Amino acid sequence: MSMRLETINQALSQVIDPTTELDLLSSKSARNIRIEGERVSVDVVLGYPARSQIELIRSLVTQALRAVPGCSEAVVNVSQQIVSHAVQRGVKLLPEVRNIIAVASGKGGVGKSTTAVNIALALAAEGASVGVLDADIYGPSIPMLLGISGKPVSQDGKTLEPMLGHGLQTSSIGFLIDTDTPMVWRGPMVTQALEQLLRETRWTDLDYLIVDMPPGTGDIHLTLAQKIPVTGAVIVTTPQDLALLDARKGLKMFEKVGIPILGIVENMAMHVCSQCGKVEHIFGQGGGERMAKQYEVNYLGGLPLDMMIREQADSGTPTVVAAPDSLITEAYKTIARRVAVQIAQKARDMSLKMPTITIQKT
Repeated sequence: MSMRLETINQALSQVIDPTTELDLLSSKSARNIRIEGERVSVDVVLGYPARSQIELIRSLVTQALRAVPGCSEAVVNVSQQIVSHAVQRGVKLLPEVRNIIAVASGKGGVGKSTTAVNIALALAAEGASVGVLDADIYGPSIPMLLGISGKPVSQDGKTLEPMLGHGLQTSSIGFLIDTDTPMVWRGPMVTQALEQLLRETRWTDLDYLIVDMPPGTGDIHLTLAQKIPVTGAVIVTTPQDLALLDARKGLKMFEKVGIPILGIVENMAMHVCSQCGKVEHIFGQGGGERMAKQYEVNYLGGLPLDMMIREQADSGTPTVVAAPDSLITEAYKTIARRVAVQIAQKARDMSLKMPTITIQKT
């Protein structure tokens, strides 16, 4: 029995990507379908890092193809391709950086920096090339969270080499000052320092640059919106009403300046008693989900209030690398993939593909 392309397409349309929740045909993930007698081969190209999902997707596709009458062999190649996506109008992309993700919160103390580094490490664990920019000039925490010490070096006398922490390329004002030195700077100096850290660090071939924002909605946030090519923002909050009130301000600020909200992460969503296993919602319940629904943005997931997260972050080895097989790491990876999917579904950046027009006198 000879197979038809329509039959193969029908089979692929029944395979749902568990991360995007879209079928492989309508999402255009399935490509290069080839039928040779009883053998079918197909390439599945994912627009997000998904190292932990590749075998599952390969298995689902192989199963679907083998169920097609006449197919005795299915060859399925699954890969990932991360490209640059559109940013604010009038802002050019950074060389060597495909996508910039701002991780922000309306107020301090909600675990934003810890969440940012674990999302960065989760994206890296899923196969992406990732960097972290510490934009909190007044209170830089990335050096401690990633266990990085020492000073950055400059090979050309103009730019700084990024410091490496658990495979992440990082830049922070914390590398350039003593840990107990307060930054007594006015707004213009702070925003200039942020731009220099961003543009004068020699980032290399990054799929994602995570920007750990300071809390609030001040000068740094406006600089980010006006001068830095941001693909999208992630809002971190706790379920507490006070935190949600400020998180809403942060969300509206990004909307006002034209930066898409990729989603909301609800940190400290619940606490599981280590003695009896009872689940308690110390800071309230479901606040992040309600906020996401209210503003029609994606709810990326909830994380527990867990002593392990705090201890591992304080020691410079965050949970994703300290406990790679834990349920908490799986939660971070799920959130990271959802962030990447939100980016993958945005319009591609075509600025580098536009032809240049040169006028010459002849």
